[in-house]
Amino acid sequence: MVVSFPGGPAPAPSADDPLALLSACHGRIARQCATLTRLAAHLCLHGSDDAAQTAAASVSRYFDTAAAHHHEDEEQDLFPALIESMAGSDACCLHALVQGLMDDHRRLERLWAPLRMALAEVAAGRPAVLPAEQVQQFTQAYAAHIQREEDELLPMAARLVPDEALIAMGSAMRARRGGGAP
Repeated sequence: MVVSFPGGPAPAPSADDPLALLSACHGRIARQCATLTRLAAHLCLHGSDDAAQTAAASVSRYFDTAAAHHHEDEEQDLFPALIESMAGSDACCLHALVQGLMDDHRRLERLWAPLRMALAEVAAGRPAVLPAEQVQQFTQAYAAHIQREEDELLPMAARLVPDEALIAMGSAMRARRGGGAP
């Protein structure tokens, strides 16, 4: 067990606290979106230099793995557990929330695809442009999605999802990442 000392950084959440891990992932997604925005401006001035190649590879790796796992965590584990916790109740608003978030995931995947191709070119050292409008659409869509999850989804899950389901969710998250939490 990692212990934080006064004034020191708090330990990163683990799959033992899956809701905190999902929330922490939102911060990492936001940081990657900020890097993507800075990279688009950098490319205009410096092209696919070493710094751009490194950043492009890092952002691509993050969205292709960690962000994808994050969406899987929600769709395969959190959303079903949340819906199950509402069994026997009128869960229309919950179903609408979950469906809206899954629709967001599909939209984010569509917005990511052309950016990913441009980043692959940059990471390979080839000239490429990250269109500012595409970067802005992607980062704004992610910001709105994260806000909705932080404001609505995670607080609801903390109230409604039973401990047994959270434990199972943590195990699934660890397995999805090859046995260890990110």
